[in-house]
Amino acid sequence: MDNRVLKDLEPKSVYRFFEELCRIPHGSGNTKAASDWAANFAKERGLAYRQDAMGNVVIWKAASPGYEDHPTAMLQGHLDMVCVKDNGVEHDFEKEPLDLYIDGDWVKARGTSLGSDDGIAVAMAMAVLDDDTIPHPPIEAVFTVDEEVGMPGAIGLDGSDLKSRYLLNIDSEVEKVLTVGCAGGTACHIDAAMAGEKMEGVVCAISLENLSGGHSGTAIHMGFANADKLLAEGLAKIGYPRLVSLFGGLQDNAIPNAAKAEFVVPADQAAAVKAAAEAWAAEARAACPNDPNFTFTWSDKAGAAVALSAEDSRKAVDLILAVPNGIQAMNPDLPGQVQTSLNLGILRLEEGKFRMAFLLRSSVAAELAQLEQKVQGVATEFGAAFAVESSYPPWEYRKESQLRDIMVRVFKEQYGEDPVVETVHAGLECGILTDKVPGLDAVSFGPDLVEIHSTRERMSIASVERTWRFLLGVLAAL
Repeated sequence: MDNRVLKDLEPKSVYRFFEELCRIPHGSGNTKAASDWAANFAKERGLAYRQDAMGNVVIWKAASPGYEDHPTAMLQGHLDMVCVKDNGVEHDFEKEPLDLYIDGDWVKARGTSLGSDDGIAVAMAMAVLDDDTIPHPPIEAVFTVDEEVGMPGAIGLDGSDLKSRYLLNIDSEVEKVLTVGCAGGTACHIDAAMAGEKMEGVVCAISLENLSGGHSGTAIHMGFANADKLLAEGLAKIGYPRLVSLFGGLQDNAIPNAAKAEFVVPADQAAAVKAAAEAWAAEARAACPNDPNFTFTWSDKAGAAVALSAEDSRKAVDLILAVPNGIQAMNPDLPGQVQTSLNLGILRLEEGKFRMAFLLRSSVAAELAQLEQKVQGVATEFGAAFAVESSYPPWEYRKESQLRDIMVRVFKEQYGEDPVVETVHAGLECGILTDKVPGLDAVSFGPDLVEIHSTRERMSIASVERTWRFLLGVLAAL
């Protein structure tokens, strides 16, 4: 008896492989079983393949009749998924399959994320490899691991035996959009040691909360305030009090939506400082129209705390204010799209240890390097240390792209309209792969996937079918 939930959905082969993958635990860092499944898929069909020590799998399939002399095409996606579940849901992502169900036009998973990012890419590639009736050029299917946690699989992939001219990356989430470039990223931080001393007076705390926050790439242009920067502005406005601690943000790739500072002021100045802080907060709320839920709170109590010197307190605040933040350049070829930005994501001052952590993004390698130098220059100016934690290259927009032209033509034939052609200010593996395979021409696309990386994640059934037909049309045209 066939007990597959998705067995009646079209295209049947795509949903069969998608459901097979959903039955295998494959969260980032736990992809061995999924990697073995992909390798066994190739082995069972007599297809040439290799599986590396990281778990990346490459599968080769010869061209269909009449396409033997056509350029090789790479079908590419990643094997890992982001694993999240609702409070109260008992699900072991290390051992248990996803609980799929159909809700109207949507495929969902009960109480957990779905992993449509990027399970649908793997499923579509396998469906092509499994069907000898589909016209296509020579194919290299590349399945990478751990894309969601810094792309180490793609970074570690050996590209020396890859011959593809075209890269079809199926890792985008909006149908009718062709993505033709993405930002590279550099995670870095600034550190400084600042000694404290015990100070008597009034220990005060100000908290900024409920700002909008958001993804530091895809939401950087939306005008949301950065709580870390806003906090520093407030501290400067109220006269650079002697700092005890700073706490803002949780991730370098998220715009911080909350931040808090503790400081000590002399008892006879506390009332005036509070009044100044509340006046500043009122001005700040008015200046943050895109953060309608922004709240400010003040608390204080008489006592003592270990606080930085007046000089180091000013240095810490001025350092936060001095580093650039937000959009640095727009794309001159694609109006309205961000080209270069950075986000101050994490701010900490704890027991005299000061740190700021950033994620820098740019779709132009030279601008990413220049931005890194700019942040390092600010650190040097203030006598602080600078270090890069990790980086991945951008996928730069190509003014001339044969693959893009072919895909636009096929799209117009099938949909009767032009696709949206854009770059994305977030990371895709295309930049890494185009670095590894000289001359590789890349486009990313995919069906409608909504609220990925959340328990509300869902995949449009109708969109998957249309995207599958589009993929087949593109393969036939290559």
